[in-house]
Parts: sequence; structure tokens; C-alpha cells
Amino acid sequence: MDLLQKLKNGQNIYGTCFTSTAPGWPLVFKKAALDFAFIDTEHTAINRADMAKMCQIMQVYGITPIVRIPSPDPYLACQCIDGGAKGVIAPYLESVEQIRELAGATKFRPLKGEILQKVLKGEQALSAEMKTYLNNYNKGNICIANIESVPAMNKLDDLLSVPGLDAVFIGPHDLSISLGIPEQYDHPVFEKAVKHIIHTTRNKGLSIAIHFSLEPERQAKWVKEGANIVVHSTDIALFSQKLNADISAIKKAVGDMTAGEAAIPEDMPVV
Repeated sequence: MDLLQKLKNGQNIYGTCFTSTAPGWPLVFKKAALDFAFIDTEHTAINRADMAKMCQIMQVYGITPIVRIPSPDPYLACQCIDGGAKGVIAPYLESVEQIRELAGATKFRPLKGEILQKVLKGEQALSAEMKTYLNNYNKGNICIANIESVPAMNKLDDLLSVPGLDAVFIGPHDLSISLGIPEQYDHPVFEKAVKHIIHTTRNKGLSIAIHFSLEPERQAKWVKEGANIVVHSTDIALFSQKLNADISAIKKAVGDMTAGEAAIPEDMPVV
């Protein structure tokens, strides 16, 4: 069963973000029983060739690769799918047109140009043969919008009504900035905004995630609120948190811990 079908069946799915191209990571994901790998090319230096290798290796291990492109560009979305991605996330979407173009790239490729625009706007119908071809060609592709700003929240109903959109990823860091409460993830205003996005998304029949590199209890909290995609932490954050904790424990045990070191935070920023 592909990941999109799991979402349509109402199942929760689990994954994490990773940035390393080391070949051992897919086996780690497999042992953790993850459903998907979130490959972020927006905030990292991952190039197109490495992204394609990461996607293809993940697929061999039965892990669905989902790639976030650096900007809402339908051509970048097509590149990711051509490289092996099954899901594409476009960042900071604030217009119906942006989401429509993302849906076109993920659900209608290789159709492009003027004909695609007419189809997306309902100005031109596809033949039954072409519909069957495109459905098979793009089977299982997942179209995901990053909702991470106040302007997007103000247009949320329209944005989530675009045909072809499957899911939303909330970007908590950018959302907190847009709300004027930077990195205050327990602030009532932030929590109200997240609840609004989750409830609106689920009422539209779409899936939703919020990405944190913080404690797992925070993820469980939002799942109980309605999120059904768990994208927990990143390889760098998890390594950093565990390494900091272990080294601190060793230094404390042998008397080498200093007051300054004891204050080093274990949490990494969220994106």
C-alpha cells in the first residue's frame, strides 16, 4: 500500500527529516518502522544528484521519500519526482495559484505550458485516455503545501480547496515569526493558530503535519489534536541531542562538568 493510500485510509504515518547522504540511513529508518523520509532541500546544501540518490535508496527499503523544494516552483517539483520523490512540499505558500501549480506538477506531469494551465483552471477538459494515462503516470504522488504565515491562514479555506492538494505541513518556526512571537511554541497565540490550521485542514479531508525537533510529547499532543502525519526531528537534531546528553553525563560522572557546559541546551531549532 502506498503512502497516499494510507493517508486516504485515515492511518497515521511516521517519518523524520534527514540531511545526510550516508548509505546507512535507510536501514536505520527501516528498523524504526518509519513510513517516510523528509528530505529538505530548502534549508540544506543537498544538490539534485544527491537528492535523487537519497530518494531511490529510500524506495528500495520501502521508505517513501518526500522532498521539500527551496521555492514554490513547479519545475523544481517535477525535477524531484523525476529523481525519485513520491511527495513534494513547496514552502511558504500564500496563493491559490501557487498551490494550483504545485498540484499540476505532481498530478499532471508531464503535461506543461498553456494546455496544463487551461486544464488546471477548468477551461479545457482532458480525454478519458489522457486522464487514465496521467493517473497511472502520477500514481501515488503526494502534493503537500507548507502553511507557515498569517497571510496563508487568512486565505486558508481557499488555499485548501485547490483540487489535487493532499496534505499540509505546518512550519512552526516561520509561523511563529509571522505571528510576531518568534519561537514561542507554547504561546496561546501560536497554539490557537496551529489548532485553526489543523482543524480547517482535517475538515477539508486533507492530511496534516507539524515538524518539530523538540520533545516527542509535543508531537503526540498535536496528533491528539488532529494531525495524522508525524514528522519528528532531524538526523542532526537527534544526534546533537543524544551526543550532548551522553557527553554531559560522562563529564558529570567523572567531575569534568563546568557550569557553562551544564547550561548548553539540548534542543535544536525547528523549521
